[in-house]
Amino acid sequence: MFASIQTAALPTGALLDHYARIEGGFTDCYVTEVPGTVCLADYVAAFYTTPLFRLERWVLAVAARKPSTDAEAVDLGAGHCDSFSAWRVEGRNDTQLLMCPVDARTRSWFMVEAQGPNTRLFFGSAVVPAGGGKGLGAVFDMLSGVHDFYSRALLASAVRRLGA
Repeated sequence: MFASIQTAALPTGALLDHYARIEGGFTDCYVTEVPGTVCLADYVAAFYTTPLFRLERWVLAVAARKPSTDAEAVDLGAGHCDSFSAWRVEGRNDTQLLMCPVDARTRSWFMVEAQGPNTRLFFGSAVVPAGGGKGLGAVFDMLSGVHDFYSRALLASAVRRLGA
């Protein structure tokens, strides 16, 4: 369904790399290539303002009392703030953003990489075991297919929002 979105190894220097080395944890990395130059600010803003992610933002606003706006997503992408809805910035550089939610067990990671006349867009996640445990458990295992589908759908939505 999302043929242009591939799974990939984390690139060298990925801010998410630390979490790939945690025993019993989980990381993933999705990548797609789009024509033209896309900066991190535009990618992050597009990702968090897609209709699909707006649904997640609505759930967070209602269930967790963590509302957010499109303008705040733009500010986050541009580096004008260090939090957005239920997330805070854990790491940032010119090409990457690593976000950590309030629960601190998951991470969301974004990266852009120039590739000739195109840009590679990366999106990844990490989940760390609770309390230093050795694994994430049966519930996580059961939901891994949903997570894969949703991650690909989010990246595809961001690509559409960018007009690529």
